[in-house]
Amino acid sequence: MRALIAAATGLALAFALVLLLTALGSPAGETSPEPLLTTVPSHP
Repeated sequence: MRALIAAATGLALAFALVLLLTALGSPAGETSPEPLLTTVPSHP
């Protein structure tokens, strides 16, 4: 019975954490105006 209560408590905490993160929303990030510059190694 203790295991069932522990599992239910853990599930409730996980669900509450998901709801909290959903309520906060995603961070307002911005993309860089410049493209990512990459270099390709020269072939011999």
